[in-house]
Amino acid sequence: METVVKQFNELTLSELYEIMKLRVDVFVVEQKCPYHELDNLDQNAIHVFLKDDEGIEAYLRVMDKGVVFEDAAAIGRVIARKRRCHLGSELLQAGINTAEQYYHTDLIRLEAQVYARSFYEKAGFVQCSEPFLEDGIPHVQMVRKKQ
Repeated sequence: METVVKQFNELTLSELYEIMKLRVDVFVVEQKCPYHELDNLDQNAIHVFLKDDEGIEAYLRVMDKGVVFEDAAAIGRVIARKRRCHLGSELLQAGINTAEQYYHTDLIRLEAQVYARSFYEKAGFVQCSEPFLEDGIPHVQMVRKKQ
């Protein structure tokens, strides 16, 4: 498995298409959640993904402080094609490393679906909000301070 880290303008058309297809397949179709997947944040993100001979297997995006949250870098759109294979943990750590390396941040924030809270807690994130609905799905905001 190869870890790839690219700015938006470095993505190939094939990579961009594969990323968008994966995100729509899971977040819109599988979760039956019609929402604005194309949200104009991708252009300001660093895209982190794991790929093998079959293509992109896991993906997330990282944004600098001020793009999503005023006080912290952000990680979002965390997704793995195959679940329960530890790809998500590997990907999340790559995202944390990317935020710290590229944005020199000590604070990372994300909005997690409530069912995935323990996944993020294992990587050092702590819930910092009450549950709220985002596109009809319960979420919580979580934060991670550099250790």
